[in-house]
Amino acid sequence: MSIFFGVDYYPEHWPRERWETDASMMREMGLQVARLGEFSWARFEPRMGEFHFEWLDEAIEILGKNGISTVLGTPTAAPPAWIIEQNPEILPVDSDGLVKSFGGRHHDCQSNPAYREHVGRLVTAMAGHYRDNPDVIGWQIDNELGNSHENLCMCDSCKAHFQQWLKKKYKNVETLNREWGTCFWSQDYDKFEQVPVPRKTPTAHNPSLLLDWKRFCSDLIVDFQDFQVDIIREICPHHFITHNMMGLYDKTNYFDLGRNLDFASNDQYPTGYYFESGEGQPDFEISACLDFIRGVKKKNFWMMELEAGPTGGAIIGRTPRPGQLRLWTMHCVAHGADTIVYFRWRTCTVGTEQYWHGILPHSGIPGRRYEELKKTIAEMVPVMEDIHGVVTKAQVAVLFSYDQDWAFQIQPHHPELSYVDQIKKYYDGFYKRNVLMDFISEKDDFSAYRLVIAPLQILMTPELEEKFENYVSNGGNLVLTMRTGVKNINSVCELDRELPGNLGRLSGLVIRDYDCLLDMEVEVEWKNGRERGKARKWCDIVTLKGAEVLAEYKEEFYKDTPAITVNGFGKGKAFYIATEPDGPLMDRLADYLISELSLPNWGASPDGVELTVRNGRKNDYMFAINHTNKAQSLKIDQTWRPVSPGCQGMVREYGVEIFARAAREDKNGQ
Repeated sequence: MSIFFGVDYYPEHWPRERWETDASMMREMGLQVARLGEFSWARFEPRMGEFHFEWLDEAIEILGKNGISTVLGTPTAAPPAWIIEQNPEILPVDSDGLVKSFGGRHHDCQSNPAYREHVGRLVTAMAGHYRDNPDVIGWQIDNELGNSHENLCMCDSCKAHFQQWLKKKYKNVETLNREWGTCFWSQDYDKFEQVPVPRKTPTAHNPSLLLDWKRFCSDLIVDFQDFQVDIIREICPHHFITHNMMGLYDKTNYFDLGRNLDFASNDQYPTGYYFESGEGQPDFEISACLDFIRGVKKKNFWMMELEAGPTGGAIIGRTPRPGQLRLWTMHCVAHGADTIVYFRWRTCTVGTEQYWHGILPHSGIPGRRYEELKKTIAEMVPVMEDIHGVVTKAQVAVLFSYDQDWAFQIQPHHPELSYVDQIKKYYDGFYKRNVLMDFISEKDDFSAYRLVIAPLQILMTPELEEKFENYVSNGGNLVLTMRTGVKNINSVCELDRELPGNLGRLSGLVIRDYDCLLDMEVEVEWKNGRERGKARKWCDIVTLKGAEVLAEYKEEFYKDTPAITVNGFGKGKAFYIATEPDGPLMDRLADYLISELSLPNWGASPDGVELTVRNGRKNDYMFAINHTNKAQSLKIDQTWRPVSPGCQGMVREYGVEIFARAAREDKNGQ
């Protein structure tokens, strides 16, 4: 049986006599699965080797009798006090060299061998105990790995592991010195044991060291997860394993983290977090996060935590407006979620998250949120039965690289330049035009896409250069941007060549100068002379070597030089965007590319209204999602029929209308 809806449940927070009531209400609501246990280590193992699973057994049984399966979380994000007392060296060390205290969560060092022993013992016991439980169907490893750390941990254990990681990568210290350029500031090393972790220093660390540190931290998190995955795979081969990621959160390489998982899961809180202000995440950003998670495994995913009420710690977030819980549910499904798990069942009365609201309020009495989600679930089940497991594929891809992201975190060039922000800007340009997009990594097959958008490719390898060239030569279309091909993969600027290196041949240009726009913008004119926009943050000053000009700078000493170009290469085209386009310029660029490349899209819609499609076995389904607080008029091609009666060319505030048509054999991203 397919599972469509569930909830995060914490029976340990509530009296035993309440559990039957909760399970019955979940069943009546239409929930089929509950995630349990991911913060319960102290209850599972109150003393070393003394396991108490009886209380959880009872909760799982009660849920099972109500038709609700269980996903177990390994509770390794919150080691109990007795472990810290026994092994205080497990506590993480920050970049100031200070030991962080017990409390909160993730108060652990994931490289520490003593901690690994504790983790292995617990996970082995849990897996053995629940291997044959018919109500347990799968596992979530830890919780939001990397979320609670500044720069992971910089203790002596992490230092030793980092040095071993470097030794494995570079083989000998002479190679490390050469690849890092340690001749600068007298940083040559005689042995790997001299290499520091990047604790605070009077000035700044070598950017090559910092980049490798970020790679090491990500690899360590992946290894920590896979250590647990291997245990569960051996004992419970019939259970699925996943992890709850966080969209475009970028401390851990999710492509690597997802490698040994059955599917990816995501956590999404659209109103934002208690430390943020404003109206929460923009709709395009949420869509980008969902599409990214779909791209991690190239398959549909679970929402393991979807906001069900106001977020909050010390400060409480905005309350979801009537209709928004339904909208968020359908938004996630429209972008590839096969299963929606809401966070949380009931608002907790204790602890740090006592104001992080759930479906039920503190009182436990069902209210507006419960009723809205109950109706939403009943409405969505017939659609989800058809689309479950069917992956909708796009013809446009956004290339996401953690290496490029980390390089710009270390040296952003401009105070406001962010790799992830650039990714979102390009995504938004096409999202507003209802173009379906995938996210891919450098290792993925580019040939499946008509257009690949690759912003800020500052780190370059011969292999990626060749891959770009082959893709375009064989008929693909590639968007490159400013700061492409500046450094090698170890963050060292390339010698004896002009920017963008070997990609200059592909792009038909060279860059001999550039301008960081610290406190200004530069006017840009499209080639027809009628449309203008602004260049922001950075201007590459381009010399043509065969490319055609699409737009020019109209100010500064580089007036009338190219800002946007196109170059035919083999059977395809390479576009070079030498700046960050402002809104009007990005709009013009997206319109041009959609027209020039005949990119499939779902037609025009009012601002704030998204049109996207999921394919099913019998039907394809178009979701018309109104992210605004005002009703919007809507024009849909007549080949689509409303799934629910009553749609009269309008979609209400925070509303979603679903349309269907017979599934097509050759979808081609449309």
